Amino acid sequence: MADNVDEDSPDRIKAGDYVVLKRGDIFKAVQIQPKKKAMFEKQWFLPDTAVGQLYGSTFDVAPGGILQPRKPKDTEDANEAGTDNRHILDDGKSQKLTRDDIEILKGQGLKDQEIIQQLVDNSSTFRDKTKYAQDKYIKKKKKKYENTVTILRPSCRILAMMYHGREPGKICHMRYDMLAQMLTLANIHAGSKVLVFETCAGLVLGSVMERMGGYGSVIQMFPGGGPVRAGVESFGFPAHFHDTLHEFPICHVNALLAGTLDTACKDPPAGRGQCPYFMFFFYFQAQERKVKLEEKRKKLASAAALLEGRNADGLVIASRFHPCPVLLGLIQFLSPSRPFVVYSQYKEPLIECFTKLKERGGTVNLRLTDTWLRRYQVLPNRTHPLLLMSGAGGFILSGTTVAVDDSKPANSQRAEEPAAKRQKVDGR
Repeated sequence: MADNVDEDSPDRIKAGDYVVLKRGDIFKAVQIQPKKKAMFEKQWFLPDTAVGQLYGSTFDVAPGGILQPRKPKDTEDANEAGTDNRHILDDGKSQKLTRDDIEILKGQGLKDQEIIQQLVDNSSTFRDKTKYAQDKYIKKKKKKYENTVTILRPSCRILAMMYHGREPGKICHMRYDMLAQMLTLANIHAGSKVLVFETCAGLVLGSVMERMGGYGSVIQMFPGGGPVRAGVESFGFPAHFHDTLHEFPICHVNALLAGTLDTACKDPPAGRGQCPYFMFFFYFQAQERKVKLEEKRKKLASAAALLEGRNADGLVIASRFHPCPVLLGLIQFLSPSRPFVVYSQYKEPLIECFTKLKERGGTVNLRLTDTWLRRYQVLPNRTHPLLLMSGAGGFILSGTTVAVDDSKPANSQRAEEPAAKRQKVDGR
């Protein structure tokens, strides 16, 4: 299969690419750089030795940290199996190999498959176990001794699984199924203009950019001094994807709505040092600060120009902050008949948002939902739900904006309704 793919194909790993390392259910995002070591599951290796191979390939970690493509086994050895495990006594004496013997085998250069086969051959109870118990035993030994790593292309699903497994607090405990529902409910597609306010390490922002494919406009509303985009870098987007990304501080939203936003660049104060030796340093320091302020002003002005039209196509909010004031402010930039989605780890803030939107008007089809995800093990005659799984993945508030007639008060509809006619009662 590898011979049928061109050397310049995007399906091949290249130097400078952002990739995701996988071993079992553990993921880690790294960038392939020349001769730079990567530490993964207490083992170091050189990811750049996999350059030229296909994404999705599995590699053996050879001595010296070199990655070698793993050759699939042609046939599996048919082991004798018992029919009952009740008579097997787990006293810790069934394995003849000691820890020192295993270390000697590793020092002799035996691969993980050969070590596992040695453990099987030297187990006095392996042949008496049932076929299912033998598979479970081999799987357990593979997890402990297997020296392999799989290199995957980054995607929103893989990165969401990585964050949720390693650092769920950074993404507000958002599962990948909730992220998929948010992208669907917000109708994210190429060519649209989307507002994103998130504090999930850039995972939601990167997922929106991936779904849009580099076409349209994404305006990141950020709190604090600057936007956080660590997760966006892990996607490894091309340069033209970043041309569609704009940023706007959330603290300037009220000024923009009121029409009092000032995007003029103010010159920094000049240094007042009396020593001529420091005047040269102060001059260049002031020039650098002036250039940074000019870049910041241009970014602010370009994002403000996109927001002033109040014709955005979608709004996505996923933050550790209370979403109600953010939602009520940003929803004013949406065009009528446009979707919005708000994610929160807890339902109480979304209930408050639901109530405020009902009182305010201008929205329809409001829904507050949660999702229950259950993973299954699918094996021959052993298909069942996994014992350990996520109990909750957060809550989603979604809806659609509509045009509001500001000339009529909120209670005018009730006032205009005719009074109910009284039924005449015949007194006879």
